[in-house]
Amino acid sequence: MSRERVVSKQVLVPFILVTLLFSLWGFANDITNPMVAAFSRILQMSNFQGSLVQFAFYGGYFAMAFPAALFIKKYSYKAGILVGLGLYAFGALLFLPGSKMMAFWPFLVAYFVLTCGLSFLETSANPYILSMGSQDTATRRLNLAQAFNPIGSLMGMFIAQQFILARLNPATAADRGAMGAAEWASVTSADLSIIATPYLAIAGVLLVVFAIIAVRKMPGQERHDGALDVRGTTRRLLANRRYLEGVTAQFFYVGAQIMCWTFIIHYATIELGMDAVTAQGYNIAAMVIFVSSRFICTFLMRFVSPGGLLMRLALIGGVLIAVLILIGGQVGLLVLVGTSACMSLMFPTIYGIALEGLGDDAKFASAGLIMAILGGSIMPPMQAALIDFESIGGYSAVRISFVMPLICFAVIARYGKRSL
Repeated sequence: MSRERVVSKQVLVPFILVTLLFSLWGFANDITNPMVAAFSRILQMSNFQGSLVQFAFYGGYFAMAFPAALFIKKYSYKAGILVGLGLYAFGALLFLPGSKMMAFWPFLVAYFVLTCGLSFLETSANPYILSMGSQDTATRRLNLAQAFNPIGSLMGMFIAQQFILARLNPATAADRGAMGAAEWASVTSADLSIIATPYLAIAGVLLVVFAIIAVRKMPGQERHDGALDVRGTTRRLLANRRYLEGVTAQFFYVGAQIMCWTFIIHYATIELGMDAVTAQGYNIAAMVIFVSSRFICTFLMRFVSPGGLLMRLALIGGVLIAVLILIGGQVGLLVLVGTSACMSLMFPTIYGIALEGLGDDAKFASAGLIMAILGGSIMPPMQAALIDFESIGGYSAVRISFVMPLICFAVIARYGKRSL
């Protein structure tokens, strides 16, 4: 494997600034996952209804990916990043009126706008990192940048645990249903304000980052002066088997990640009778493993091909999920946490393999890989619907529901093998 420097000194500062963005969208992703259970309890909804948080959240990625790619191709990566930061901050600020209205739909709108911004950021930042140096080190460079994503995720999880879940009124959905109108309004307003506060704080951080990047000179800021060859680019991408299969694999990967992390809380509370705060601690443990494994996997790519490592870890992830389904209990919870070690390299590695050799087409091609994040919108509600059955064929529905990520790992393993 190449011994070339992954990040040159000439682009080190821009690399650090763009890498910071990975932490910022990691924060948004993982402060949001526990909100599925929180909104279900606060507003007395089913698991399926609560999972609409994920539908709105990842739906924003899908809706804005191609407009973002067209914008970036016409202007620059930096311009795309600034638009993304602006939309992210605006969506976060929408949590304030949402908390005052005491209804679910304003939060769904806020999540959708926020993730339109994240779509711009990811469509810009991922290929931008790939372009900051040699093609030979591109996948390793993206894995290095992505290694800082879970640091933001850990912060999001910690804030969700200590500053949201731990401070919510302990009344169950049934208790809330028995409250009088005035008491219910008071409790609900207080809880929704607790949810909104961290989002308002991150909006302030985003505006500071926006200002720093706006005044900083970044490489590759040149504007595209010619006509956008959307038809030609699309034709080339549709003829590229590796790219198309990469989009499919990314769809199933994001679905697997969001299901495994979102439903840790459901598994622990339903299968083991834990409270939500304790269950979120296992989510944080999963993220610590994820962070550690990503740095390890970035190092291993010096000696093992990205496709080979992807295939092996997907197979191990599938085995761990099979153990959860067949054995359950505390063992099931531990192996569910352990799948994070397998998932750590998947997103950037699939991304890097799919965009390899695409040149300037990567600006547009990245949109398909970001649209594939739709897997995080579609699959969690499907798993939540299974969990709502409570029992399937005499077996625990929450355990059976993990057949969904099992299928996902099988698809990813196949892509890793075919990319060798």
